[in-house]
Amino acid sequence: MTDQRAFVVEHLDPELGPWSTLEYACIARESHALGARFLLSSVPAELSRNLPAELAATKGFEVEQRSVEEIYPKDKVCLLDPAAQVELSPEDGDTFDVFLFGGILGDDPPRDRTSELRKKGYVGRRLGPKQMTTDTAVRVTRMVVHEKIPLEEISYVDYPEILINEHERTEMPFRYVKDAQGEPIMPKGMVDLIKNDADKAVDDLF
Repeated sequence: MTDQRAFVVEHLDPELGPWSTLEYACIARESHALGARFLLSSVPAELSRNLPAELAATKGFEVEQRSVEEIYPKDKVCLLDPAAQVELSPEDGDTFDVFLFGGILGDDPPRDRTSELRKKGYVGRRLGPKQMTTDTAVRVTRMVVHEKIPLEEISYVDYPEILINEHERTEMPFRYVKDAQGEPIMPKGMVDLIKNDADKAVDDLF
């Protein structure tokens, strides 16, 4: 085992939208606070040179043009896969050093982008039956493998409504971790992004 766990998102898009920017910055900050690495892998050279300034400046954010299979030995990597047959457990934190996510997890409806990583033969674990945003999936994984909280003991908010204005609400089609006040944990700036782009489909914000 290495001294430091790594959470890796294999970026499967040629672009990086405002939604993903906020999510990746959130993952980087939370991982860094625990002494864990957060790595965005398979980033095209052009994109890596033109990352959003606020993301590039985020403490703990690392970007790699190499794919995850070029960086880590396969037997140390656990793929978080909605199609896996086995749920993630605290014991997996003792078995794996690297927890791999296929970006973008938060598609609605899901497009199974993780299938590209599944084909590479990684051991897979599932985070339950409901679709999560990428930062939520990493947060839940961290809670299970770092804090040793069983998956079924985590408190969630499913499909929360965001108040756009006094006449309009929008339902987020994802599962989120619940905070101490019972509210869904979202990246800083996410609610404002949703409100400002209320006329766009959620998928357009990634």
